[in-house]
Amino acid sequence: MAKITRKPAPRKAAVLKKKAKPVATKPKAPAKKSLRAARPWTPAEVHEVFSRFRKANPEPKGELEHVNPFTLLVAVVLSAQATDAGVNKATRALFEVADTPQKMLELGEERLREYIKTIGLYRTKAKNVIALSAKLLSEFGGQVPRTRAGIESLPGAGRKTANVVLNMAFGEHTMAVDTHVFRVGNRTGLAPGKTPLEVELGLEKVIPAEFMLHAHHWLILHGRYTCIARKPRCEVCLINDLCRWPEKTV
Repeated sequence: MAKITRKPAPRKAAVLKKKAKPVATKPKAPAKKSLRAARPWTPAEVHEVFSRFRKANPEPKGELEHVNPFTLLVAVVLSAQATDAGVNKATRALFEVADTPQKMLELGEERLREYIKTIGLYRTKAKNVIALSAKLLSEFGGQVPRTRAGIESLPGAGRKTANVVLNMAFGEHTMAVDTHVFRVGNRTGLAPGKTPLEVELGLEKVIPAEFMLHAHHWLILHGRYTCIARKPRCEVCLINDLCRWPEKTV
């Protein structure tokens, strides 16, 4: 039988692929305006806000219980990442036996821990309180210093601690920025900032001097009870008509 041979199929000529046409994309929606882009507060509006706060609560008080500048300092140091109510519960008995740096040192770190063990990070805080008590005695004559730098030099004390003590113990016009003040400053547009220091400086810039003694208390209380984190109570807010928050419910 004759052998059958098959010719190889001819190769197809390479076909140049056409470049795909770029797919038209929809333009991105403009980003929401940040609070920095909101209409700035006028001096008259800021004055009106704090006038309302003053009328509603002429003499606001801090909620940390204390009997002198030293116990206030200790209470503020203990309040980091803790509630004022929780700190007060622990310090009522503590301050009955240790209301001065000398008495605190005599109490000692181990016994101090027993008084404050219901407070978060109590071991570290006990160490700091004993250390700051020793430093007050060795470098400040047993007295709480009346300068920000002096207070910030103490173990466990930062800028916020210094501002609280200077304001509440010595009547200085300082602005302590905690989570509540930080939220109110940004949410309302009164003093937007990415850091507590930015908000602090922004508030000091816009708040009239006549309100500065009590301003941080008004803002803390407003943030704690009205302008709360998850569901602000806009319906009962004293300043809801002036607030710049785009999501307010009134």
